[in-house]
Amino acid sequence: MADLTPPVRVLIVDDDALVRSGLSMMLGAFDEIEVVGAISDGAEVAAAVNTHRPQVVLMDIRMPGIDGLSATAELRRRRDPPEVIVLTTFDTDEHVRRAMRVGASGFLLKHVPPAEIARAVCRAAAGEPIFTPSVLRQVMGLAAAEATDTERDGARAALGRLSPGESDVARLIGDGRTNQEIGAALLMSTATVKAYVTRIFTKLELTNRVQIAILVHAARR
Repeated sequence: MADLTPPVRVLIVDDDALVRSGLSMMLGAFDEIEVVGAISDGAEVAAAVNTHRPQVVLMDIRMPGIDGLSATAELRRRRDPPEVIVLTTFDTDEHVRRAMRVGASGFLLKHVPPAEIARAVCRAAAGEPIFTPSVLRQVMGLAAAEATDTERDGARAALGRLSPGESDVARLIGDGRTNQEIGAALLMSTATVKAYVTRIFTKLELTNRVQIAILVHAARR
């Protein structure tokens, strides 16, 4: 029987015409992905999202007009925002820090293989954070190293509001585990893990898994 799951709708935002064209062709080759638009400036993002209703936005950082991180912050303030994967050639601490603060769901370097970008898009659409391994180490290292005593205490207090099961799920999110990996580790179904994650979002007033991971690492400091 054919897979009736609709493809993930993706918007590409990059000021380099060759990059836009290359990403569109590359992602268009995957049946599970539909590229619904490709634009060149952060200033065009809001209108493009309104028009195309993407589930995932691949966002460059350095662009004329409004940069990618500012555009991401604006998107994340929407009532039902798309997931944003920052896709860039730069992985400086400052870029990583800003991307996480504004609510990006992932951070990938442009040199990663096409299949990895496609997998990242599908995982982001499923609500899972996406990082290349080197960037994941940076994110968690920054969260732990830069947390003040007040932030550490606040993170511990927030996590203390979780039930034992929710705490276990949060801890594994902090380790970068997927829903399937968490389910295998805790002997839960993927649907149960998703339910726990939703409850964590509600209790802690968070909007994505990256924020959970940052809290976990800040509390470990």
